[in-house]
Amino acid sequence: MEKIKNFIGGKFLTPISKKYLENYDPAKGEIYSLVPDSDSRDIKTAVDMSSSVFPFWSNLPLKDRSNYLMKIAHEIEKNLEMLAIAESKDNGKPLWLCKSVDIPRAASNFKFFASCITQFSSKFYHTSSNVYNYVLKQPIGIAGCISPWNLPLYLLTWKIAPALAAGNCVIAKPSELTPMTAHLLAKICKKIELPDGVLNIIHGRGENVGEEIVQNKNIPVISFTGGTKTGKKIAVNCATRMKKFSLELGGKNPNIIFSDCNFDLALKTTIKSSFSNQGQICLCGSRIFIQKKIYKKFVKEFVKETKKIIVGPPSEKKSQLGALISENHLKKIEYYVDLAKKEGGKILTGGEKVNLSGKFSKGYYYKPTIIEGLDMNCKVNKEEIFGPVVTVIPFDSEQEVIFLANQSDYGLSSSIWTENLTTAHKVSSKLDSGIIWVNSWLLRDLRTPFGGMKNSGIGREGGYKSLEFFTETKNVCLNFD
Repeated sequence: MEKIKNFIGGKFLTPISKKYLENYDPAKGEIYSLVPDSDSRDIKTAVDMSSSVFPFWSNLPLKDRSNYLMKIAHEIEKNLEMLAIAESKDNGKPLWLCKSVDIPRAASNFKFFASCITQFSSKFYHTSSNVYNYVLKQPIGIAGCISPWNLPLYLLTWKIAPALAAGNCVIAKPSELTPMTAHLLAKICKKIELPDGVLNIIHGRGENVGEEIVQNKNIPVISFTGGTKTGKKIAVNCATRMKKFSLELGGKNPNIIFSDCNFDLALKTTIKSSFSNQGQICLCGSRIFIQKKIYKKFVKEFVKETKKIIVGPPSEKKSQLGALISENHLKKIEYYVDLAKKEGGKILTGGEKVNLSGKFSKGYYYKPTIIEGLDMNCKVNKEEIFGPVVTVIPFDSEQEVIFLANQSDYGLSSSIWTENLTTAHKVSSKLDSGIIWVNSWLLRDLRTPFGGMKNSGIGREGGYKSLEFFTETKNVCLNFD
């Protein structure tokens, strides 16, 4: 059984505690590797290494830092098959999804920021004939990057790439549930000879490694993606220590379908936005609002197409959905579906575990589930479930659906389906969402700002926003009198 190691100062090291956590293959429900159960001592070692190399890395010419990122991107592309297999086994998602989305996007993140940093510019102000002001954007120091289990390499690189590009060193903590591709990324960094200590990857539990990264006085900037409850704790810790932080948290996203929509496209995309990655994407549309004129027709076709979805082993090409991340997460999904029944909901399809045979009989599989008839203020419509479970809700007018969609403590993303341009603009401007897709879903441009409102987070990343976040702004005023 493989024992993953921490990557500190360019070396693969066992945790100082000598303790390990069990890592499960969700598709089989079996332990298949061991993960370091690291603590503050490992973080201190990484901080010391990063501190020593930071002056060199931060002063390296932009083109040189860019070249390192490009080399990492090319190695990810060359090892796509290996990384995809590792991601699928670690996470439980279909292998085809890893090959087509997760790993290519990880490479794209490095490519994008390798290019973006060379275009990152500051402003110059000619204040008067003898006074000039200019702005410096300088690296901060050591960045703490904490990423989740649902899109392991995809989201880890979304943080690491801009932090490194901007000239910071990084101490990264991947989820202890999905550590494998982060470990393989460390091997890639070693292969391309990234300077020792520039990137450190430390594995372990959030209450040990994550909390220590947040509290360590020598790590001045924190980027976190994960649950809202944890995000609130990080916000308090960072505020008391005057640290810069960015939080990308949960969602309870509305998918609004007007009667004048492109019906076939809306239906096809709603299937995708509801259940992709077993519904384990913070951007999934879990509350589906359908205008009454087409409500019965849309729900009928939605249920019909959902029943066709194949849930199966991640390695099989025909599997459209794989396994949930863990047994505990499976139990969470079951809890919310049972609660929906108690709250008066009707299960239109799904609502039960999928039992596979043979070596996959212990895996964590669940049928995609559609629920009708729930009150807007019930827990199932208010709390993030983060699984293949959606509710369908009829509405009459624009005003009504805007009100209903905004009755949430979250505000990450929304989708709007209409052929009326005025409706699209009007509703988009009224929704409490940081990201709004019109007649599409998860159509990403890496230059655009990414983040949410309310309990969905604080701050924006993406494009220059990421580079601004990972730099400190300094104004210089020159008087030539």
